Amino acid sequence: MIRNRESLQSVPPEVSAVPPSDDLPLFATRVEPTVHELEELAAPVGTGRTRAPRPLEERFAELRSRVRTVFGFPELRPFQGAAMRAALAGRDALVVLPTGGGKSLCYQAPALVRDGLTVVVSPLIALMKDQVDGLSAHGVLAAMWTSAQDADERGATARELESGELKLLFVSPERLLMPGFLERLERAGLEAIAVDEAHCISHWGHDFRPEYRQLGELRGARRNLCIQAFTATATPRVQDDIAEQLGLVDPVRIVGDFDRPNLTYRTLPRADLAAQTLGVLRRHPGRAGIVYCLRRKDAERLAQQLAAQGVRCRPYHAGLEPRERRSVQEAFAREAIDVVVATVAFGMGIDRPDVRSVVHASLPKGVEQYSQETGRAGRDGLPSECVLFYAGADVHALRGLIERSARESETPVAPDELAGALARLDEMWRFAASPVCRHRLLVEHFGQAWEAGRSCGACDVCLGELEALDDSTIVAQKILSCVAHVRQRYGATHVADVLRGAHSARVRQAGHESLSTYGLLADLSGADLRALIDQLLARGELALGGGEWPTLRLTHSGLEVLRGEREVRLSRPRRAARARSRPRAPDEPGADPELFEVLRGLRRRLARERGVPPYLLFNDRTLAAMSGSKPRTREEFLELKGVGEKKATDLGPIFLAAIAEHLEASER
Repeated sequence: MIRNRESLQSVPPEVSAVPPSDDLPLFATRVEPTVHELEELAAPVGTGRTRAPRPLEERFAELRSRVRTVFGFPELRPFQGAAMRAALAGRDALVVLPTGGGKSLCYQAPALVRDGLTVVVSPLIALMKDQVDGLSAHGVLAAMWTSAQDADERGATARELESGELKLLFVSPERLLMPGFLERLERAGLEAIAVDEAHCISHWGHDFRPEYRQLGELRGARRNLCIQAFTATATPRVQDDIAEQLGLVDPVRIVGDFDRPNLTYRTLPRADLAAQTLGVLRRHPGRAGIVYCLRRKDAERLAQQLAAQGVRCRPYHAGLEPRERRSVQEAFAREAIDVVVATVAFGMGIDRPDVRSVVHASLPKGVEQYSQETGRAGRDGLPSECVLFYAGADVHALRGLIERSARESETPVAPDELAGALARLDEMWRFAASPVCRHRLLVEHFGQAWEAGRSCGACDVCLGELEALDDSTIVAQKILSCVAHVRQRYGATHVADVLRGAHSARVRQAGHESLSTYGLLADLSGADLRALIDQLLARGELALGGGEWPTLRLTHSGLEVLRGEREVRLSRPRRAARARSRPRAPDEPGADPELFEVLRGLRRRLARERGVPPYLLFNDRTLAAMSGSKPRTREEFLELKGVGEKKATDLGPIFLAAIAEHLEASER
């Protein structure tokens, strides 16, 4: 803990865009403190600790050694070193690393070399259990203290806590702030608190939770308590709010690269949702996938449709009984089903790293939510696909949901909070319907720069799966003119019917078959026209009017296009194009597909026997590397990334035997 925090005021607190390295500096590269300066920041931490700490470099060297022997990682990922140095120096910190960036290790590893206790605040019991089980598999003594445990389980945790042997304790924010609990932790040698999913504390984030707001009380009179906040999704505004609400003192701010190069992003107009979703899932047969729906009934219906086509899937939403929800989560975790069709109630407690596809059946509420949900794909770094199917009706439905929730909230919602939620929805809408590189839009949303002219090579735009519409401006003018001719009193479906010359009863009843715009775009399908209208809405040439049935209205920029004062660029999916993945992150070199499936089956059987999710034994990337290198000895097995000493002892002989048997069978 810092003896004199006032002395830190001259130290630049921000670490951002640090170059990839095993030995990352604690501060921004423009100001690199010497080892002596870092030592000045480190001081005794924890209740009752009196002896001087070991030099920071010595502790960091030990930490890296433990990361190798315990977790099986020969090197640290970008930004992890900086976060761990800050932790060992007792600095408050805000660590923002995208999903798959290894943020959990940033508070787990320092706990192994501290003398005292690290407490991790987590919002979900399922999330805590996953981490405790994972740490136990690596031989780390960790526990959780939750309301879901019985008296015997809590008693065992209390004894481990009081013995001083416990390195990591996972608790909810409510538990941590119960009267006397923090004092109990201090008597047990509390050194640091890590707040996971820290974006939940911010009103400006996408997943605000009131119970997190109370964590600001932690600082109180404990000015020297080391608090570090971790999140995967936070814009600069949310980052500032997290630091303020937690009362972080001169925090080191570590912000990783938000680009996920192994993810291929696609956004497409929604047409036949079941067929479109099935097309995505069939590109990843037998692999894990998540499909997000807006409503419970949508999740139920789509799950039934997919199951009828042979997909091993189940629905998940808040309307199910708790036992049923747990059953779905467990079935997905142990690979008894491949796909979960869910509302947003599903996800935060799911740590499965081998999700190969995430499908959004409708528009999410904001880019941060979308980033977090798509971030559940490819956490192991292997190629994965994220597809969003959208329609203009999504915006109207979500806007009504947001406004209704604000009206019915038990606590008054400030006007700026409501305006912020609606602005996030509009930004998500622009992301979906704009023909701009998806990776670029995500990176820039989180306040980072994208190199001009750079192609990501991993989205529908950069893969050339969209084509510019010939005479885009003229087509736009025809659509805008039709909206004007129907006097801005009708919605997108009716306008599309008029433009394609439909002989519907409603068109005849309104007398719109006599309009000059009737049949002007008869060569386009209704789905194509709806998609083009959606693009004009996202661009701002059109807007939705209020009321139960949204009507199309011209905006100022729409009038400029109509008068020929501005040009627009519209696009549509190429008719002959087939979606393909072209990931920038390579597969494991030399992986043997046949042996990989053998090892995957062995992992599933062992996990079932041990009552844990398969990925807690080894993730897909480790299995792929194993299938490629085909280790024959314990020493060769230990060279695999993700294999530590305990797993080499516990699981090594079983997997080595399976590899030897496979090789012997192949040679016959």
